[in-house]
Amino acid sequence: MLEFRKVEKTFPGVRALKGIDFNVQKGEVVGLVGENGAGKSTLMKVIYGAYQHDGGEVLVNGKPTRFNNPREAMLKGIGMVFQEQSLIPNLSVMENIFLGFEQPFVRFGVINWKRMAAAAKRQLAKVHLDVDPRTTTSKLSFAQRQMVELAKVLTLEERVKGDLVILLDEPTSVLSKDEVQLLFKLVRELRSRAAFIFVSHRLDEVIDISDRIYVLKDGEVVDVVQGEGAKSEGIQHKMVGREISKEYYREEKQRPYGADVLVEAKGLGHKGKYENISFQLRRGEVLSLVGVEGAGGEEIMRTVFGLERPDRGSLTIKGKKVRRFTPANGVACGVGYIPRERKIEGIVAGMSVFENMTLSQMARYSVGGVMKRGAERATAQNWVKRLEIKTPSVDASAGKLSGGNQQKVVISKWRSAGSDIILLDHPTRGVDVGAKENIYEVVREMCADGCGVLLMADTLEEAIGLSHTVAVIKDGEIQKWFDCKPGSKPSLFDLVHYMT
Repeated sequence: MLEFRKVEKTFPGVRALKGIDFNVQKGEVVGLVGENGAGKSTLMKVIYGAYQHDGGEVLVNGKPTRFNNPREAMLKGIGMVFQEQSLIPNLSVMENIFLGFEQPFVRFGVINWKRMAAAAKRQLAKVHLDVDPRTTTSKLSFAQRQMVELAKVLTLEERVKGDLVILLDEPTSVLSKDEVQLLFKLVRELRSRAAFIFVSHRLDEVIDISDRIYVLKDGEVVDVVQGEGAKSEGIQHKMVGREISKEYYREEKQRPYGADVLVEAKGLGHKGKYENISFQLRRGEVLSLVGVEGAGGEEIMRTVFGLERPDRGSLTIKGKKVRRFTPANGVACGVGYIPRERKIEGIVAGMSVFENMTLSQMARYSVGGVMKRGAERATAQNWVKRLEIKTPSVDASAGKLSGGNQQKVVISKWRSAGSDIILLDHPTRGVDVGAKENIYEVVREMCADGCGVLLMADTLEEAIGLSHTVAVIKDGEIQKWFDCKPGSKPSLFDLVHYMT
């Protein structure tokens, strides 16, 4: 259905794809894995027309093809479900599904909303999603929006001949295990009329769903692995070109935390979000908030930064009671926030790497209102080297970096500013195994430097491995505390028992 022959793609100073050979057969699920910066995103963008290849050949159903834009790719039966989601939140579900293809419902310049709703209902039935098509998209859960994305792609069935090729970019990154299994069940059902390209850093899921797995490294295909019988350890080794450290979470570098209390919460409450929250975060400590989605951990973290204001209780930062809950006040107190939605809240995509890194400390780099660009670049170059950020230069657009490298830019923004209270909200979400190791190393370095880290981990294993202390949250309240000393850490079952 789709074939790449020696495909090349070059950007100024970067050869992103180096002679890629790649193909997708009818009804097949093809996995695509690699470190951040390996070329996965570039390859995906060439497939759906956002980028145009500058060498080699792309064939669709055996015919040489060149897409000038995503619309041309869609009209050839190639659609994409995006990791960060492409839906417009203030439009209805049906408007999102038919965005750009409203003409069949227009007569004399007026949209027939009843006909559009009926057509949207048919599309939603394909993905087993029972919601009112007139519902505003922002009111749906992340998993429901993911299904709407897929329903939107499946509308191509009515516009093109033959089967579809559907690209799934990190579709499971924030889904629960039950939601992942529902998605996989749906993918298997749709194989009779679509082939899938599945991109994920969760290797166990890639192995579970894929017929074949392409492993990319530095813009090249280094191996093609059969899904059946594949082992994640072997794929990891091919991805990073080295063995993964046995001390994955750097537990050998975990040191006892100090007595100095950086953050203290007493009886914090926010109606409908969390109740009676009390804790202390000390210098050198990693304190994890663990719970199911919606348990209240993220809201607690955003309160510490000043994005949300509690209804009751008190919050003290470095011995001073917080009276103004604003991000500016949080930053002034030395709090740095690495948010879950890094592309929305973490970076400014249109600004350079060095501008993003110094964004929280611009006064330090200005004289009489004029920015000291040389000093900004010097700081950025130091952190690029320290965190092993893959970028052509510090002048490159942050929005064009891979997800893991964007995350490192956000971390360096706060560390270079001298923040010593670091809030990490799913810091390794959508990040490859090599970049995760880098981030774990940075967490240990921050603790050694006297920072306190409040963490919401991507997995329970990550929370247990990185933390000194774990607080299990259920329905907005802390249910249980666990001490996580090396050699005597709690088990997954210990945490799950109090989460559910």
